[in-house]
Amino acid sequence: MNAPSERGWIRFFPPTGWLAAYRRDWLFSDAVAGVTLAAYAIPVSLAYAAMAGLPPQVGVYGYLLGGLGYALLGASRQLAIGPTSAISLMIASTVGALAGGDAVRYAQIASLAAFAVAVLCLIAWLFKLSVLVRLVSDSILVGFKAGAGLTIIMSQLPSLLGVAGGGHNFFDRAIKLSGQIGATNPLVLAIGAVALSLLLSGERLLPGRPVGIAIVALAIATATLLGLPALGVPVTGTIPQGLPALSLPTFGLLEFDDLFPLAAGCVLLAYIEGISAARSFAAKHGYSLDVRQEFLGLGAANLAAALGHGYPVAGGLSQSAVNDSAGARTPLALVICSAALGLCLLYFTGLLTNLPKAVLAAIVFAAVYRLVDIRALLRMWRVSRIDFYAAGIALIAVLLLGILQGVLLASIASILLLLARASQPHVAFIGRLPGSGRYSDSARHEGVEPLTGLIAFRPEASLLYINAETVLDRVLDALAASSELRLVICDLSASPYIDLAGAHMLHDLHDELASRKVALCIVGAHAQLRDLLHAEGLAEKTDSVQWLRTLDSVLGDAQAVTAHRTA
Repeated sequence: MNAPSERGWIRFFPPTGWLAAYRRDWLFSDAVAGVTLAAYAIPVSLAYAAMAGLPPQVGVYGYLLGGLGYALLGASRQLAIGPTSAISLMIASTVGALAGGDAVRYAQIASLAAFAVAVLCLIAWLFKLSVLVRLVSDSILVGFKAGAGLTIIMSQLPSLLGVAGGGHNFFDRAIKLSGQIGATNPLVLAIGAVALSLLLSGERLLPGRPVGIAIVALAIATATLLGLPALGVPVTGTIPQGLPALSLPTFGLLEFDDLFPLAAGCVLLAYIEGISAARSFAAKHGYSLDVRQEFLGLGAANLAAALGHGYPVAGGLSQSAVNDSAGARTPLALVICSAALGLCLLYFTGLLTNLPKAVLAAIVFAAVYRLVDIRALLRMWRVSRIDFYAAGIALIAVLLLGILQGVLLASIASILLLLARASQPHVAFIGRLPGSGRYSDSARHEGVEPLTGLIAFRPEASLLYINAETVLDRVLDALAASSELRLVICDLSASPYIDLAGAHMLHDLHDELASRKVALCIVGAHAQLRDLLHAEGLAEKTDSVQWLRTLDSVLGDAQAVTAHRTA
């Protein structure tokens, strides 16, 4: 009796699947990928932790513990988990105000946010909320990423120039930075410029390789030999040695209404970014991805990060691409990466003391500049203006309001735009193609001949409360422009669903036509539509036998009757 239940639970523990199919020759590939990912993660995690306003080792904790958590419950075999640029900036812009200048409280709130992300991921998994995340359109994401990229770049420019910076949003930072340009430290600028040029060159010449760790090593050696810290070049300073101590986050630091927006924004960002990356690797390697299971993987990663005093983590495309290109076959690569990072924390943190902060800023810049996808924005302008406007809303929202408020507003805007599109469906009015017995949408083809004595229309969307009135208005407009009508045909073949408002619209249309002594014929109704039409009494007003017929067959009969009468 227990076997089916156990099998049911086992399917939520992905290692039982990939470990059972594990091949010995994969171990070398996973080991190389794990070490390569660790080499990539060290400079990136230090840079993102600095961006988040946290001690540098906290970023390493995110990769170390987040990777272990995801390896236990994540569905993707190549996705790499760690701090990301957008979440790091969200933490910096939100937690600072909540912490009130207390560095200890700041770190505690950041860890509590990771714990809250884990709880929300569990709730999202239980209630199968992955479908809601899909409501955020690709065009919204393009605009959001562009805004996030510009905001992150602006936040790193002061470190590249050696000035104080400051500000709360993109424009505020830009204004303050413009007033500090005269105080630029030439030595810091030179270090950042050289590091950035080396990173971009390495990206083009050695794609997928951990070029960042080599540049970090070179920067540390140069700073140590030349005594750059004594010359006023900011460096990371001493990084505590040892593994993170595990404990529960400090609860009661914030009210729910303060913590929830931050955690919800992190979940939305983390899930969307992680799913988009995981799907691409699943398609590349030919395995199926359980998008619901990703909530458990993301939740486990953030729970582990929270227990190790880290901040929210996610699966990013850049680190996952490094993991994949290095040969990762399974999540064992994440476990090996965590082991390598653990060794670095135990024995090699002293080597990072003289790492210039300008190099970390250059690493962030090189990682995020591609988020500003100008080509995608221009393509949307040419192809679909409504998608361009959606992207523009997201971009401006992030620049003006910041990452957290921007992503929440962009999500709301995405849903509103979806509703706006659904409220204005295309209604095809059918005519006859000249010289043939075929029928088509009059708006799609030039020279389509109008039908004699009848109107045929096809709503190209589900008939719902948000669009039923629009469809009725367009049909009534067509009636006003027609004369000597005997029949109106409503083709529901392109309407997969109808609700009560849609059925009431058909009642209203029938009553209006009846007052004009015009018949209503409904065709092309699918099974669910027929059930609702019967339940709403439309079988008493229209011929339900016709509901099963196609538009072409009814039009053929109607035109034949018209031709006979004319003859």
